[in-house]
Amino acid sequence: MIEQFFSLSPELQEWDKRAMELCAEPFARLERIKEYNQLKMLRAFTDCGVGAQHLVGSTGYGNTDPGRDKLEEVFARVMGAEAALMRQSFMSGTHTLCVALFGVLRPGDRMVSAVGRPYDTLLGVIGIGEKSGYGSLKEWGVVYDEAPLKDGKPDLEEIERRCAGAKMCYIQRSRGYSSRDALGLDEIAAIAQAARRANPEIIVMVDNCYGEFTQMKEPVQVGADLMAGSLIKNPGGGIAPTGGYICGRADLVELCAHRLTAPGVGGEIGCTLNVLRELFLGLYYAPGVVCEALKTSVYASCLMEQMGYAATPNYLADRNDIITSVATQNPKKMVALCTGVQAGSPVDSFAAPEPGDMPGYDDPVIMAAGAFTLGSSIELSADGPMREPYMVYMQGGINFHAARAGVLLGAQRMLEVE
Repeated sequence: MIEQFFSLSPELQEWDKRAMELCAEPFARLERIKEYNQLKMLRAFTDCGVGAQHLVGSTGYGNTDPGRDKLEEVFARVMGAEAALMRQSFMSGTHTLCVALFGVLRPGDRMVSAVGRPYDTLLGVIGIGEKSGYGSLKEWGVVYDEAPLKDGKPDLEEIERRCAGAKMCYIQRSRGYSSRDALGLDEIAAIAQAARRANPEIIVMVDNCYGEFTQMKEPVQVGADLMAGSLIKNPGGGIAPTGGYICGRADLVELCAHRLTAPGVGGEIGCTLNVLRELFLGLYYAPGVVCEALKTSVYASCLMEQMGYAATPNYLADRNDIITSVATQNPKKMVALCTGVQAGSPVDSFAAPEPGDMPGYDDPVIMAAGAFTLGSSIELSADGPMREPYMVYMQGGINFHAARAGVLLGAQRMLEVE
């Protein structure tokens, strides 16, 4: 049917047909995860007694905002956490992680990144490299250490060694702009156990961006004390216009709340204006939307592998985030893939992505993101830094059929590059 709307080469149409056949079994597994998570979500809404009155926001200080409190109760319940902050006042995933780190860590503490160097935009928060002069953790007296990967996997012995005496073991679940696989829940549990062998009191924190609802459990249910993420990724369901969340142990979430607002005030203030309905609705639909994005990821891997490109993870592999990386090995093909994805976007399809400088990144970045919410990563996007092996990171897809078209248009543009 897709050829009725878009011009695709006969060769690409055959690859598409084959990919759809090969993806049938992985799609069925993803549907089972979606069903479980959607029922879990419904039960959280009903158990918490969400009412129409909770969809109405507040203004001013937000001293009394039952909708905000109910939203955070629901989110904590569905994530398996003791408490949660789920606020539109978090400006990005990086801001959310920053609040969590500064909320928990104190001068003289040491944090250990368990899977090597974190994502590019967090380097300034920690105080690594040139972006260390703006009130970073380093300036505040927090010591940073990291356990390098071993053959692309967490090195549990090294993690245990480095976590001795540390205040926090920090785990980035997704791969960021790296070639390693996203971490499964078993791996997160093993890292937490290794860290606690070195220090039973250590705080295990997970950057859960891109990972929510990809499995039937979340990191705080397998050993993490705290986790954080962005609402314009998985848990916002493509509806939340902005925001982020922190959830986990109640005492740690409380510390983060006092960092988000002001010491002594905590989470008791913060008006919600007119976004509560969008946040509730986005959260409710998130399991289904994440399933659509995961199908897109599986399909993209399968199609690109047939075309001869290395795609990670393999289309048969378990998905622990919504990202597929494609090694184009060629800057022109990298631009072509992103341009095609942009052409298949519902918004700004006429735009032509070009590499450019972006805050928080050391290399020029090309980004295709024709989204209803600016910067949304749950909607189909494709981006990456312009450096070898010219890796394009594809993520999102709130509707598989439309996202499949975007992937195919990107593939068609790659075929047209000499």
